[in-house]
Amino acid sequence: METTKRTKREMKTVEEMIKLYCHDHHHTKGDELCADCQSLKNYAFARIKNCVFNPDKPTCKNCTVHCYSTRNKEAIREVMRYSGPRMMLRFPGLTIMHLIDGIKDENRISKFLEDKEKKN
Repeated sequence: METTKRTKREMKTVEEMIKLYCHDHHHTKGDELCADCQSLKNYAFARIKNCVFNPDKPTCKNCTVHCYSTRNKEAIREVMRYSGPRMMLRFPGLTIMHLIDGIKDENRISKFLEDKEKKN
């Protein structure tokens, strides 16, 4: 499946959140991530790319299908709790677009469910 502009932006947002967390907690620099954070990033990217709602994927916070394993769900929550409040200062454009995407989620989910019902 083709990766949409919005999906690419969501992946970039997740990547920057993980980098911010990793740099501040594991003392990495630049694009470098520790093994655990790299693994979490790879897992998050796979979840985003393979989301059942693609190409109209909602933000994970608003999703009705929680596809993360328990271990990874806790890890990404910890990353987001730390990085979320700091993102506006470091990446205001990504943060604002993520907030706008969250507002649009209700329409995305409704459209997906309507399309699915039409197919059945």
